[in-house]
Amino acid sequence: MTTFSRICICICFITLGPFSLSLSKVDPPNTSFTLNRLAPFFPGQKFGALQELFGKGKVLNQEGGLQIVRFEISHLRYKFPVMVQIANDRVMDFFAPLPSYFLHDLFHQSLINRYGPQDSYRRGDGFALYEWKNRQGLSHSYSGACTVTCFPLYYAVYPASKPTNFPKYKSIVEKKQDGWTTLKSSKI
Repeated sequence: MTTFSRICICICFITLGPFSLSLSKVDPPNTSFTLNRLAPFFPGQKFGALQELFGKGKVLNQEGGLQIVRFEISHLRYKFPVMVQIANDRVMDFFAPLPSYFLHDLFHQSLINRYGPQDSYRRGDGFALYEWKNRQGLSHSYSGACTVTCFPLYYAVYPASKPTNFPKYKSIVEKKQDGWTTLKSSKI
């Protein structure tokens, strides 16, 4: 290799190096996601307003005056379902299975920033459950898991106390957690 070709290669690296580094930055998909995106699904919101924002939705279950409807949140960088339990044209609770490509640390920190430290934390078999109890009448559950990296599993919001007009009411997350009894509890 001649001196001239070495100089040319060095010039190429010097001029193209910063350009190639700027192209290598990759933002995680949930950097454009905020918790405000889930605000229309919070308990107490009108079902009609949800339908105006997200379409008709798909009814998954209907019994005892309650129905579970599936909506989809989509954005340029993410897409995921949100299951909402409805009674008397009002949202009772919601359950959102989060995309595994979201970053656990970002999502968990955004919950801490909004609601303060979690009230309880349970872990087992590579996953964890974080709970915020009775924040303005609502309880929040968030679950994440870790393998090589950590990622969110779901986020759910439901009433802190059982509604009196529906004695057999169970939130969607309670219905899903019936089989998850191997978690170890630790208060924070």
